[in-house]
Amino acid sequence: MKKTLKSAWPYLRVVLSVLLLWLAVRNIDFKALKESDISIQPAWLLLAIAIMILGNLMATLRWGWLMRSVGLYRTGFEYVTLYFTGGLINQGLPSTIGGDSYRAIEGSRIDSKSKEPLPSISEELHQKVDLNKAPPRLRLSFVATGLDRGLGLFGNNILGAIGLILGGAMIAPWGQDAGWLALIGMLSIIVIAYLTLRIARTRKLVQAVFNKLGMPGGVAALDHAFGWPDVIPQTINSTLIHFLTTIAFWCCLRAYGVSAPMDALMVGLPALGLLTMLPISISGWGLREATLSAALALWGVDPSVCVMASVSFGLITVIVYLPSAIALLKRRKKSAH
Repeated sequence: MKKTLKSAWPYLRVVLSVLLLWLAVRNIDFKALKESDISIQPAWLLLAIAIMILGNLMATLRWGWLMRSVGLYRTGFEYVTLYFTGGLINQGLPSTIGGDSYRAIEGSRIDSKSKEPLPSISEELHQKVDLNKAPPRLRLSFVATGLDRGLGLFGNNILGAIGLILGGAMIAPWGQDAGWLALIGMLSIIVIAYLTLRIARTRKLVQAVFNKLGMPGGVAALDHAFGWPDVIPQTINSTLIHFLTTIAFWCCLRAYGVSAPMDALMVGLPALGLLTMLPISISGWGLREATLSAALALWGVDPSVCVMASVSFGLITVIVYLPSAIALLKRRKKSAH
């Protein structure tokens, strides 16, 4: 039963995405939209694409910084290619390991001098990764990629906390208090992580754990994520990346002649970021449209326009990652030889 559910789950996610998207789209009053003479302004969509590219380049910088800290050196172009390829896989390409695991695996292999032939792209995307038996390089790559995701989560939550502080009163009387608690909680975790690495006794304990796992260089990645002074630019960078995503969505709304308060988007987008961690949809499709149309309605944003802007945002995300399909095709040809 468990095996059957596991094999069927990707298809169930597609069904759930379609269902959620249908629930969001069915509430659009197309007649009213037609009578309102809404005209799309492509310049705003092009600006959204540019902002999304900038945000992903900043995320690539964060990941590359962590990869270099564990000795997995790459050129800037290789980091960008792997990061965007992983993003494309996360958009819904058939995969068992996911885009993050793909860039971790490829990132550990790219400068290897092994003469062994590369697995096919299909085998790569559907392989099972057993980190207990994986070589140290692959484990370190997963540590760096995991920390990259962790810092991204911190940035997402910090932005959401700031959004609640600025506009949480629109949601509930305790909204602003929840924002302060979330912000203090996130900053406290960062401080605790820093102190853990700073205090000699706890640092030795962490080092002993990495030594036992065969990854003595793993502590260097933690230093680059939470050590001083790296933790400051890492936190700012991670928060700014999500803020750029928020601005990109605002541009999608502006493309349809509608604006939304920035504090509303700073609440809605981070909340969506947490929801999309649940494996119930394909890259947030359907879940994004249903969630944002309901959330932004509290600030008076037309749900119909919000759904169209959300669909545009999803398509823009795919467009941003789509050029990396060339890298997948080259990877496929390379493995064929």
